[in-house]
Amino acid sequence: MTPDIRQRLNLLNPIHFLALGFGSGLAPKAPGTFGSLAAIPLVWWCATSLSLPVYICVALIACLAGIYICGKTAQDMQVHDHGAIVWDEVAGMLCVFIALPITWETLLLGFVLFRWLDIQKPLFIGWIDRNFTDGLGIMLDDIVAGLVACGILHAINTASTF
Repeated sequence: MTPDIRQRLNLLNPIHFLALGFGSGLAPKAPGTFGSLAAIPLVWWCATSLSLPVYICVALIACLAGIYICGKTAQDMQVHDHGAIVWDEVAGMLCVFIALPITWETLLLGFVLFRWLDIQKPLFIGWIDRNFTDGLGIMLDDIVAGLVACGILHAINTASTF
């Protein structure tokens, strides 16, 4: 990250702190992967401590708030979808595990599926990434990648037991 962009960020600003995935987006390499990893304790806690309706509400709030959080931070950084902005990965990871049993196997497979979908952006995920802007554009491809990964995990879970 260039020094001028670093000067536009403030980790004491709660919007920036969340957008940078609690600081995980500042990893020098693979910040999206580090943001996804940083989401795992949050996913685990929410999935094991909250009822399904409350978990869905938390995921929905993370997604909707993320539109503002990511958009505002990108505006402050003066760079659209800078790699350090990883709240979209955090929200995407919450989407992956909706109504799934949380085991080390589901966490690992969900993480790998989500990262692959987020990086490769197959089919309509890439179209979304190219055609939406601002906070919605930063968030939407990761939300859809998370929901696709969720659907795949549900199909696997139905076909076999984790």
